[in-house]
Amino acid sequence: MKKFKKVVALCLACTMVLSLAACGKKDSSSKNNTASTEEGSTEGSTEQVTIKLSWWGGDERHTATIDAVNKFMELNPDVKVEMDYGAWSGWEDKMSTAFYSSTAADVNQINWNWLTSFSSDGSVFLDLNTVKDTLDLSKFSQAALDQCVVADSLQAVPVSMTGRIFYFNKTTFEKAGIAVPTSLEELKAAGQTFKDTLGEDYYPLVLGEYDRMILMVYYLESVYGKNWVENGTLNYTNEEIQAGIEFIQSLEDAHVTPSIQTILGDGAESLDKNPKWMDGTYAGIFEWDSSATKFRDALNEGQEFVVGDYFKDMGEYQGGFSKVSLGFAISKNTKYPEQCARLINFLLNEDEGVAIMGSQRGIPLSASGLAYCQNNNLLDATVAEANSKILAWTQFQLDPTFEDAKLKGTDGVYYDAFQGLSYGEYDSAKTAKVLADGINDVLGK
Repeated sequence: MKKFKKVVALCLACTMVLSLAACGKKDSSSKNNTASTEEGSTEGSTEQVTIKLSWWGGDERHTATIDAVNKFMELNPDVKVEMDYGAWSGWEDKMSTAFYSSTAADVNQINWNWLTSFSSDGSVFLDLNTVKDTLDLSKFSQAALDQCVVADSLQAVPVSMTGRIFYFNKTTFEKAGIAVPTSLEELKAAGQTFKDTLGEDYYPLVLGEYDRMILMVYYLESVYGKNWVENGTLNYTNEEIQAGIEFIQSLEDAHVTPSIQTILGDGAESLDKNPKWMDGTYAGIFEWDSSATKFRDALNEGQEFVVGDYFKDMGEYQGGFSKVSLGFAISKNTKYPEQCARLINFLLNEDEGVAIMGSQRGIPLSASGLAYCQNNNLLDATVAEANSKILAWTQFQLDPTFEDAKLKGTDGVYYDAFQGLSYGEYDSAKTAKVLADGINDVLGK
């Protein structure tokens, strides 16, 4: 009898354990469903991850990127994207600190030269070949991808190609009674016309320190027909550089561009935010095609913004260069490389993302992105016109060190040289030496 009671008791105990297990399984399933709803996870996932995206740009780029990221999160509820963005001014210094301290965002919009400046050994940015199953690299030409290979690692995906070209405020030129210049001779003549008809404050072109450096190289390449830097070596003599310096100074002397002191005295954070640009007092710029909309949209109502031409009377050669405009890179220390790759692929390759981004970062290099933009009339007409002129004209290569922070930073060599020249502290020979010495130092010569 006792033996029978023990068997019954054991059966009851087993029944209770099985019942509790069944209840526990039901509760766990219910809990998972609740988590999926609350955290927005996709099927098969119970956890939402957070990644961070950083970029710089103007207001239109900010708006488009925010809208695209929000759409990505709607379609990918298992990923939350935090956004960090701002104007270019001070941005490179901020990112430099972030890269060196390993606190950068998971996904970063980068300048092309940052690959060599911050990750020459491949330690900062992830090799994107490791996420090619998620990020479709086949949409990009091998030539474009090769420009982002450093230390045998594909450290970024290129977004667009860019170059510098002239843009003019046609309204101001009409006010002065002349057409937009199509040659260097016409540009120089416009300086005096502006002064005589509109007043001392009006200029047909405004050039900051870095703008002067790029325009000088365009001029020298037009005259001498050789790359600025070749195989890691400065390809111009001090005497040739001095000729370029004197060309830039001639523009200031001819009232084509205001002095650096005048520009700094305007007190604007950047040229596109300068009231003299906005109202047409400064009527021309020499800028990247990817920045065209920022300057166009900053103009006051009633101003007409047009793309200029390359000046054939600069020299016997077609001076100027094109380069990878910018790219997206993934921090090597990210915890979520697959999710980061998914975000980049959405922004550059997928219709839903491209539909929102358009040409906010230039004419897309992604074959699918470009096709979608062309088929749906999403390309900004100004950017498309400028880009086509740049790619059709430019023949020279840009060395990544050209944009090294020691050179183009606001306390760098370019600023020192052209401020010194404009303020009268350096003559043309001294300015050429400052440039050559600073560049050779960065090149390790």
